[in-house]
Amino acid sequence: MDSPSTETQSRRVSTVPLPPLPQIWIGYLLALATVIAEVVAVSLHPEIADGGKIIAPLYLFLAVFVGGVYWLACVYQFHIVMNRVPGWQHPISPAKAVGFHFIPVYNLYWIFKWLQEIAKFVNLSLRRPVMKPVIAGVAILVALILRFIDAGFGLLLLFLATSYVSACVRQALAVLGAPPPAVKGPLPFS
Repeated sequence: MDSPSTETQSRRVSTVPLPPLPQIWIGYLLALATVIAEVVAVSLHPEIADGGKIIAPLYLFLAVFVGGVYWLACVYQFHIVMNRVPGWQHPISPAKAVGFHFIPVYNLYWIFKWLQEIAKFVNLSLRRPVMKPVIAGVAILVALILRFIDAGFGLLLLFLATSYVSACVRQALAVLGAPPPAVKGPLPFS
């Protein structure tokens, strides 16, 4: 029996669905949980609002920590999808995308670098400058800094910027004709 032609093989490869894009709505829920934890912490310990108490209660710390970890998981997932887009050579591995966020000072540059690489894919696929990596980078940088002042609002802004990236990638994948990302469970808000 003859082996399938390379054209048939390439068609078969391109019909494999991509991994799912990150579920950003989970980040919004984590941001809401953080805001609620902040309100509870301030109502139980008013000295936190005055700056008298430095150490946050464990439930507030956990809400902030889990939100940050989930955001890094979203960054990881974006790069998994980007590395599996048929015909696209993405220069950043998922581990590198997350790992470089832990290098002091360099991480400030890194936010803009990985967004720029995703924007290249989006803008080339759409054949027009839809994704603005500088705007997304500034929003993420402001959100990360704001998390030190108001963790809940900072987390909300962080996932708002991440929603922008996700929407741009989803739009580029649709125009490119790549198989849509697989969906786990029902789509929220659909």
